[in-house]
Amino acid sequence: MILYFSGTGNSAHIAQKIGENISDETQDLFNKIRDHDFSQLRSDTPWVIVSPTYAWRIPRVLQEWLTKTTLTGNRDIYFVMTCGKNIGNAGAHIKKLCTSKGLHYKGCAAVVMPENYIALFSAPAEGEAREIIRRAEEKINKVSLLIKNKEKLLQPAVTFKDRIESGVINDIFYPAFVHAKKFYATDACISCGKCEKVCPMKNITLEKGKPVWSDHCTHCMACICRCPTEAIEYGKHTKGLSRYVFSEK
Repeated sequence: MILYFSGTGNSAHIAQKIGENISDETQDLFNKIRDHDFSQLRSDTPWVIVSPTYAWRIPRVLQEWLTKTTLTGNRDIYFVMTCGKNIGNAGAHIKKLCTSKGLHYKGCAAVVMPENYIALFSAPAEGEAREIIRRAEEKINKVSLLIKNKEKLLQPAVTFKDRIESGVINDIFYPAFVHAKKFYATDACISCGKCEKVCPMKNITLEKGKPVWSDHCTHCMACICRCPTEAIEYGKHTKGLSRYVFSEK
């Protein structure tokens, strides 16, 4: 079974492609995470977790869900992580989690996809995004074949920089940057409520037709990137920046 968490569609796309390639079921974890549903799941085929990379590791909200949810049946588990550049030493932290749950870690693959973290960076232009997605297809197919053949995913050499990024920098990044204090809606807001619906944390409510953010943000960028009128900003940084949502067109 393929489980995925996705804010703007990169991980959803890869999960669906792997599902097609290996003829396995895919399940979106959005509602389970949003509803704090940690009920047991079972799969007779190897588990495949597809996730974005947040500060060189899987998102903490996904780690929490995996920690609290019992996965039964097949004991093999693969991870596929989307990233703008690299995943650092994410695999070591994932392996530790898998060991604690009695799961057989079969490796973690990184697939470079268009950047969506516009709270700090910039999303690529439409043409560049399409080219990045096109180049990713070969990697997705290779990873799918390894999973289908129940082989381990090859792990690249880990550098000292990778260890620092996935370790101390990740530890500092979350309390320092992962919050919703800088999100706000401009007068372009049409009170459609989409931001509230796409938030996996139930962190957004509408007050007098405008979104208000609470303190449970995970920085998935779903609200800001999926707003139909681009009415949501993150401080001054996102003004004039392109939003990114996966599209095959």
